[in-house]
Amino acid sequence: METSYRLVENQGELDSLLTVLASQDRLAFDTEFHREKSYFPKAALVQVAWPGGLVLLDPLVLDLRPMAPLFNSDVLVVMHASGQDLEVFDRACGAVPSNLFDTQLAAGFIGLSSPSLAALHEHELGIHLPKGDRLTDWLARPLSASQLDYAASDVAHLLEIHARLVDRLSAAGRLAWAEQECRQMLERERGRRHPEDAWQRIKEARQLRGRARNVARSVAAWRERRAAEVDQPVRKVLPDLGVVAVSQQMPKSLEELRKVRGLDGRHHKGKIAEEILAAVAA
Repeated sequence: METSYRLVENQGELDSLLTVLASQDRLAFDTEFHREKSYFPKAALVQVAWPGGLVLLDPLVLDLRPMAPLFNSDVLVVMHASGQDLEVFDRACGAVPSNLFDTQLAAGFIGLSSPSLAALHEHELGIHLPKGDRLTDWLARPLSASQLDYAASDVAHLLEIHARLVDRLSAAGRLAWAEQECRQMLERERGRRHPEDAWQRIKEARQLRGRARNVARSVAAWRERRAAEVDQPVRKVLPDLGVVAVSQQMPKSLEELRKVRGLDGRHHKGKIAEEILAAVAA
């Protein structure tokens, strides 16, 4: 099914578009981004659909910060599996939607367990989305027509899916539950990068007890802050195995640190070694 859209690469055009978007009750959003080699997601494309149109915004040439008032308004933003997209918006716009409906989350309240976007399209609309190339470099320019078509298809029917889910949730008496869960998820995502909570994302660290857990909390928090400082993935800074091993062995000196599994030469000297030992001692 062919989808009509336009690519926005001009700041003035975006500014005019925001006036149109601000007049809508509902908007569908999605993003394409890269973060394989960075701590922060790098926005590569933003897709927006409303009953009157669909646009693709190029954040490589646009300043997306003027979108913040839109997200801070009452407009309902419909997204699917929005967790990482919210990080993208927080980084690129300085704001996240204040009124969010996540279709993946809501679908769980009618018996669909965390469906993919493609599965939800097939289940609700009988539409088969085009398959994307997982190796696509969305930061490369120019983007091909097939890449743009694929990106547009992610939001082209999302408002229709939202309407169907709302009808089914209402009939089941579960709409308020789904909306409450969306609000709670939004609050969780807003706080998900607090360094002090980073240890909870490491399964083995959650199994630690006593002082070892406290050390894991401290070392994981250091890793989170360091990763943000150098804009590298947290596991590039220190693997999960390293966090857990340090927490279990609690080295007090460089000599003891060098014996810990999961660490390499970067962690055995200089500022990094000093900071790891300080985190253990904290």
